[in-house]
Amino acid sequence: MSPRLDYYNASPKAMKAMIAMEAMTSNLSIDTALLHLIKIRASQVNGCAFCTDMHSVDARRLGETDRRLYAIAVWRDSGFFTPRERAALAWTEAVTLLADSLVPDDVYAQAREQFSEEELVDLTVAVSTINSWNRLAVSFRQTPSG
Repeated sequence: MSPRLDYYNASPKAMKAMIAMEAMTSNLSIDTALLHLIKIRASQVNGCAFCTDMHSVDARRLGETDRRLYAIAVWRDSGFFTPRERAALAWTEAVTLLADSLVPDDVYAQAREQFSEEELVDLTVAVSTINSWNRLAVSFRQTPSG
């Protein structure tokens, strides 16, 4: 699969806004390790090989285990994730698949048990941001290098 265009060069203003949004999400109340888990899961759901690869590599550099990384796609059937991580992964999927799920009440209740109001808003902004990156990378066929 060949890249369609270089979106950084095609619209520097738009990419500056995306980069600012990404930088902001790194400074919110959600810890970096959890951010990588939700970025990987949203990217898997969206079929974004580039972002799945990038965030898996980043998570590994921060000490995430290969075993947990392999299990993200099947997190419901894995005992490797904490209740907080499971709530975040469920929330990530529901928000990513918004048109299908409308973010069910049970997923919201699970998330509220684990996250404060501020954290849940911050988590939702982080999910929204990675979904935006996925849409760019998938639409313009950005693939992992190496």
